[in-house]
Amino acid sequence: MRARLASECLPAQQLQWRLVLAPPGAKHRLPMSPTPSWKRNLVLLMALQALMTVIAVVLATVNGLAGLALAPTPKLATLPVTAFVAGGALSTFAISLLMARIGRVAAFRSGIACGIGGALVCAQAAEHRQFWLLCAGSLIVGVSSAFAQYYRFAAVDAAPAESMSRAVSLVLAGGILGAVLGPESAKWTRDLTGTVYVGSYLWMATVGLLALLCSVALDIPHQPSVTERVAWAALRTALRRLEVLVAIKSAVVGYAVMIFLMTATPLAMQHARHSFDDTAFVIEWHVLGMYAPAFVTGYLVAVWGALRVIGLGAVLMLISAAIHLLGTDVSHFWAGLVLLGIGWNFMFVGATTLLSENCTDADKAVLQGANEVCVFAGNALASTLAGVLLYAIGWQFMNQVSVPFLVALIALLLVLGRRRVPEAS
Repeated sequence: MRARLASECLPAQQLQWRLVLAPPGAKHRLPMSPTPSWKRNLVLLMALQALMTVIAVVLATVNGLAGLALAPTPKLATLPVTAFVAGGALSTFAISLLMARIGRVAAFRSGIACGIGGALVCAQAAEHRQFWLLCAGSLIVGVSSAFAQYYRFAAVDAAPAESMSRAVSLVLAGGILGAVLGPESAKWTRDLTGTVYVGSYLWMATVGLLALLCSVALDIPHQPSVTERVAWAALRTALRRLEVLVAIKSAVVGYAVMIFLMTATPLAMQHARHSFDDTAFVIEWHVLGMYAPAFVTGYLVAVWGALRVIGLGAVLMLISAAIHLLGTDVSHFWAGLVLLGIGWNFMFVGATTLLSENCTDADKAVLQGANEVCVFAGNALASTLAGVLLYAIGWQFMNQVSVPFLVALIALLLVLGRRRVPEAS
């Protein structure tokens, strides 16, 4: 029945792909024709992704320096950065449940307002030189960033089934503007007022107001969710499916390995006696590698399937590690970090698509929340260990540490791929 119904809606090539990806008994969304409202929502979500990325990048650029200037001891200088990460990690699951209750649009507006408030608190902290107030403001902005992590899932909700992966990748592509505008705007707003860094935090609040205006035009209908008791039961059932576990592990491994190596790169390049300009050049290209492929990643997922794209991303990350093992010239860092960014993009878009294909109305909220908690936890652990292990074992050994995780993931993808072939036939 499932095959007959799908064949009436999909071309033969898409039908074969859908059957290979589909777990038995999973609830699927039937494809719909794209509508002007869907396209408008996609553009607005891309704009929101860009604007919220600007806020996050500006905060990342100035927060450590502001913390150093205000902290009672240099040992606490990175505490505002830690507070930002903690705000997202502690709130992301509750945010998913909130969206199930009040809808995506209302939740996004609440999250943006939270970010504006957090930025103003940071500005007050910088103006009056209050370190702990800066930590509190950073925590609030971190909560706001957790809301922004769900833009890609909102694109899945609003998109026709055949455009799901493209919608995810295009929303992530909005990060390109944020990645470029963020550091530059942090430079010219740093001394905009009489007190250093206050202008940067006020700029963050201004960007938040622009995001709030964009969110007013969003039109994503809210479908009332099932009861939380049913949702938790559905989550336990979903976590027994190999497809769901592979999707979550792909997102966690891809993001954690990227954060692990990216965080250590500036320190490793400094240790190799490269200039700050060289380091900025490498990081800029890495960020472009993360977001620029998003314009084609969705198409690759639609043609090849999520599993193959995730696997390709993991292979690119392995090649990145191999390049870093060859030497520590600028060219090694550049090539390795570009491939690391592209690999992350493939793995993250593929993992998001795979998870969305295996969500039902009953488990969507808790399953997406569980996924984000795992991703945030992996990122926090990876960023914490990066600096420690760089000085303990060195840059090249750090790249070797990432290899077993990627190889294990590829093996898991092969197991799932072989299991699906008999189902398709």
